[in-house]
Amino acid sequence: MKKNTVIEDLHRTQETEKSKTYLESVKMQDVARECGVPAAQVYGVATFYTMFSTKPRGKHIIRICCNLACHLEGADSIVDALKGKLGVEIGGTSKDGEFTLEQSSCLGLCAEAPAMMIDGQTYGSLTPESVGKILDTIRKGA
Repeated sequence: MKKNTVIEDLHRTQETEKSKTYLESVKMQDVARECGVPAAQVYGVATFYTMFSTKPRGKHIIRICCNLACHLEGADSIVDALKGKLGVEIGGTSKDGEFTLEQSSCLGLCAEAPAMMIDGQTYGSLTPESVGKILDTIRKGA
C-alpha cells in the first residue's frame, strides 16, 4: 500500500476544509501523524508552497503573475487595479471576505501576459478595465 506524502495530505486537507480556506494548526498536526513525520516538517511544507495557506483567506483566491513576461507587459498596472478594486495589498483579503490577493511567480501564460488566476481559472491579456469586469462577474456569481 502506497503511503501518502505530506503534500498530498495537505492538498486533501485544504480541499476538504474549503469553508476555512486555510490549514489550521490542528489539521497540520493530523497530517504529521498520518504521514509519520514531525509537525515542524509539515508546517515547513505548508508555508513553503504558495498553494497552501496557514491563515484565513477569502472565498476566491486571486493569483497575479509578476514574473518577467507579465512584468514587462504591465503587471504593475494590473496589481494596482486589483488593489484599488479590492481595497487590499498583496496577501490581503477584501473586507467582505470574497477575495484574497496573492502574488505568483509564473502561471505559464507568458504569451498572454499580463495574467492572473482566480480559483484555478486563468485570465490573460489583462487590462485594468478587464480586471474590474472579471471581479464584477465573479461577485455576481456568473
